Amino acid sequence: MIKKTEKTEKILEIWHKHFLDEEKQYSEFESSDIEYFVGCMLYNHFNFSSSLDTMKTIDLSYDFLDSCDEEYDEIMDIVKSIEFDDEKDSIEFLKNFIAEAQKKYSGDELYLLNRLAYHVSGVADRYRSGEEAKKVNFASPAKADANPLLR
Repeated sequence: MIKKTEKTEKILEIWHKHFLDEEKQYSEFESSDIEYFVGCMLYNHFNFSSSLDTMKTIDLSYDFLDSCDEEYDEIMDIVKSIEFDDEKDSIEFLKNFIAEAQKKYSGDELYLLNRLAYHVSGVADRYRSGEEAKKVNFASPAKADANPLLR
């Protein structure tokens, strides 16, 4: 049986190879987008109970999805095969996936990964504490390092 981390490595290998072809890249493509969107796919697949009701899923960019071609179905099959018996384990797996991805990039390339990391950390905090986020603060735009979730 293939380990879960080997599955995510396979996903990244497939899409990094796919997007090496500049013809397949969309405008404003960054290599870190691949890790970000894989993180979003994992987040959506795990369907965390401690997610804010309005943030149970994260929409993937149409530009990204449109550029994925036939690899998308293969990737989704791999994502769906990553299962955990305990939600705590799936949260930790995703946090580790994001942390490893963040080590690969710097500067502006980290913007989306940092936002995802912050969001998943909030999910983890609520899971551990048993708290529910009450609302999202939409009064000011969320920064990658600012928590828009109010308790």
